[in-house]
Amino acid sequence: MKKYLLLFFLFAITTSLFSQRDSTITLGPAVNARENTNVSVNIFPVPVRNNTFTINSEKEISYIKITNIIGQDIFKSRFSEQTSIRITLNNAKRGMYIITISFSDDTRVVKKIMVEESD
Repeated sequence: MKKYLLLFFLFAITTSLFSQRDSTITLGPAVNARENTNVSVNIFPVPVRNNTFTINSEKEISYIKITNIIGQDIFKSRFSEQTSIRITLNNAKRGMYIITISFSDDTRVVKKIMVEESD
């Protein structure tokens, strides 16, 4: 009887742990942002040097967030719906970064950039 009770207890714990879902994280101003892979977004120079780069898009950009590879935000800014934006990062170290670009129509694009150390 104790074996069955122990098995039931272990089964109940494991099913409750696996049934939990991750919480949703909102990126940028859009609550229901849709990922859009059909938008043309150009980032240059690649790799980024001197902590400065430009983002060009065919759509109007309303928000940009840049995070490092472990998820720490290093840059966040809202824009007045521009299609070309020059970004300067303060004290960015060499490495890979993730850029989330939100557009005025509540769609977004996620890109990766590589930052080189300044000369």
